[in-house]
Amino acid sequence: MKKKFIALNTSIMIGLGSLFSIPAVQAESISNIKSERTEVQKEIAEAQKLIKELNAEQAKLTKQIEQVEKAIQENNAKITKTKEQIKETQVDVDALKKSIAALEERIANREEVLKERALSFQESGGDVNYVEVLFGATDFSDFVGRVQAVATMAQADRDILAQQEADKAELEKNKAAVEKKLSNLKSMKVELEGMQVQIESQKKQSERAMAKLEAKEATTKQLQESLENKDANLASRIASILEERRQEAKRKAAEEQTLQQAAREAQQSTQSSTSNNSSSASSANSKSDTSDKSKSTESTKSTEPTEPKAAAPKPSSANTGSAITAGYKYIGNSTYKFGGGRTASDIANGLFDCSAFVSWAYRQAGVSLPAHTDALAASGTKISASQMQPGDLVFFDTYKRNGHVGIYVGGGKFIGSQSSTGVAIANMSSGYWADTFKGYVVRVN
Repeated sequence: MKKKFIALNTSIMIGLGSLFSIPAVQAESISNIKSERTEVQKEIAEAQKLIKELNAEQAKLTKQIEQVEKAIQENNAKITKTKEQIKETQVDVDALKKSIAALEERIANREEVLKERALSFQESGGDVNYVEVLFGATDFSDFVGRVQAVATMAQADRDILAQQEADKAELEKNKAAVEKKLSNLKSMKVELEGMQVQIESQKKQSERAMAKLEAKEATTKQLQESLENKDANLASRIASILEERRQEAKRKAAEEQTLQQAAREAQQSTQSSTSNNSSSASSANSKSDTSDKSKSTESTKSTEPTEPKAAAPKPSSANTGSAITAGYKYIGNSTYKFGGGRTASDIANGLFDCSAFVSWAYRQAGVSLPAHTDALAASGTKISASQMQPGDLVFFDTYKRNGHVGIYVGGGKFIGSQSSTGVAIANMSSGYWADTFKGYVVRVN
């Protein structure tokens, strides 16, 4: 019986030892999975950050495209209005041409009359003719009548000559007016059509940039979704392993109870002669149980899942001149207007075209400049692009040579009134403005 009891206790100890032994493979597996999941979560955070940045860029581009579309609409309205004015002016031009034709006809008719009179006068001997007319009178009454007739004829000749000179002067004046109107219409047409090409080009560039951002965002979102699925799978694997451990612990706890119950029954059936030994063995078993329970508790605690710690959030102004400083007030609250910036009302409402803005900005600094790109290009001293400094005028070949002008602010950027944004700081080191900048720079004297 004593040997049987010792064997039983030995079985109990072996059972308890196997109960709380956690497979090293599972522990290592969870550790690896948690490490992998931590890396995946970092990648998810980076993807979310990138998507946020892309969304901010898209919002900025969307606003820019809206401004470009608004500029296109306004320019189209201006073109439509100009076409109507051209039609109206063409009616005036046609009427003016008819008037010119009538003047030319009157002048030609008078010239014929004058030629006939001159010929008649020459054939009759010039001034003698008038004398013969006067002295050929038969009586005093006839003489008076002939004097009046001669005077009337002489005055008529003078009137014809005066009208001829007046019509010729009017003809020259009308011709000059027609040429000026046609020249102005032609110039306006070139300006508007060139401006439309420039605006359309900026819109296409913005749309291409938007398409790239959207493609990049779609790719990043797919990556994020893939990473989130991977993270969910890893979390599921961890939960599955922990659940298996809990089930294993429950099974072994039941086995422990069965073994302990068997040990108690064995103790009760031993003889009194072996009671002391049984008591000692029971005490030893109790200490062993206590030790094993303690180890079991610590082992169980060590297998509890721990939540990954969240990563701690990781935590340009030079004085470029009075003209530039003055222009800053209109950034974000101005609108491009073809021909704008030349009246107090336009200036008060921030309505400028490129040359008028430059002229206004320098006027605030006490410097008088013209308000046309061609004139600005001839103002001051032309310098090399490698020598340009803040405050220099920079020109761009948009719809024509030097069709757009702005003020260089340094760092490869300039401030100007752009058709798509109104007054804004633009980058001339890349994109549309880099393509149209041909190195023409003027320093204001």
